[in-house]
Amino acid sequence: MRISHLLLCSLFIFFVLYAPQPLLGLFASQFKVTPANAGSLMTATMLPLAIAPLVYGLLLAKHNPLTILRYAMLMLALSCIVFTTAPSFELLLLLRFIQGLILPAALTAMTTYIGSTYKADQLQHNMTLYIGSTIAGGYFGRVLAAVFTDLWSWQIFYYVIAVALTLLALAIPKGRHETITQVLSPLSYLKQLATAPILKLYSAVFCMFFCFAALLNYLPFILQDTFLITNTRDIGLVYSGYLIGALASIATPWLLKHSPGAWHLLSTVFIFYCGTILILMSNQLIIFLLAFTGFCAAMFMIHATAAPLVNKISNAPPSVTNGGYVSFYYSGGALGSFLPGLVYQHYGHVAFMAALLLVCLCGLTLVLSGYLAGKKTTLG
Repeated sequence: MRISHLLLCSLFIFFVLYAPQPLLGLFASQFKVTPANAGSLMTATMLPLAIAPLVYGLLLAKHNPLTILRYAMLMLALSCIVFTTAPSFELLLLLRFIQGLILPAALTAMTTYIGSTYKADQLQHNMTLYIGSTIAGGYFGRVLAAVFTDLWSWQIFYYVIAVALTLLALAIPKGRHETITQVLSPLSYLKQLATAPILKLYSAVFCMFFCFAALLNYLPFILQDTFLITNTRDIGLVYSGYLIGALASIATPWLLKHSPGAWHLLSTVFIFYCGTILILMSNQLIIFLLAFTGFCAAMFMIHATAAPLVNKISNAPPSVTNGGYVSFYYSGGALGSFLPGLVYQHYGHVAFMAALLLVCLCGLTLVLSGYLAGKKTTLG
């Protein structure tokens, strides 16, 4: 399977994940539910993403990841069609939960294919491209859903997604799967992940995405309460910092070549990540916007460095390794999208950022200690 084909698959799969987000107000109005209930359409998908990937990782250890990817994409396409015809909000919620069960199969299959097919610099390069495609999918999935809704209807965008997923799935080649000579029990596979460097890297990724999900979820409230920005178009423009920051992740392979190792780079970027959160406490809009762009860039660079690194230092099958990575990643996102909101609700903008800074510092500590624990087994 060509990497360009896989990147297109990733793009449309992430459209499925993020397309409802800009439409939550529309769904709230159409189905006469509260904004909080409408927001549960995202929660319903995030929760399975936090739990299911590790299970799928064990499944993929014995099956062809491309076959799993093909069937997952076809099921997502079908779910998109049904989503457009749902007569009730409860059915929408159920469909989003089902999509949340299917999505990690596709995500784990893609990272497994990359992790098992490419090595060394190729692994780093292609994993960075994959992460770039997930970023583009997250950004354009939101934007295009809003544009299609404004010009035509949100259902048409879902039809486009369904057709693209179907065509891309049918074009996936039926490649051979590298069989595992020694079939281990699930517990034996998981034990291979229970090393200090891997667990600390996973936990650092949890902290990283906890902070990211928290800020992106509550950014509209901060813009409204602190900077008095209420126009949805202006709020949408602020999210452009997400895309600008994402472009910085392209430089990650170059930075790796000019740093002592991946652990060193992770430590440096985590320090920068903490610094941007500190600056985000500012009530000066231009400073806040610059810090937000840097914050996004740091997150994507951590992600682009940590994902290939864990494949290098793990002895478990790539499917299990990447399943664990995705589970920790979205566990951080699920908790980060809820818990910091309680801090913001009761104590405001600065306390909210201080809470994120504390979590980010925990991530930095984990990276530093992970390096010390793993330096005997890897050069980074």
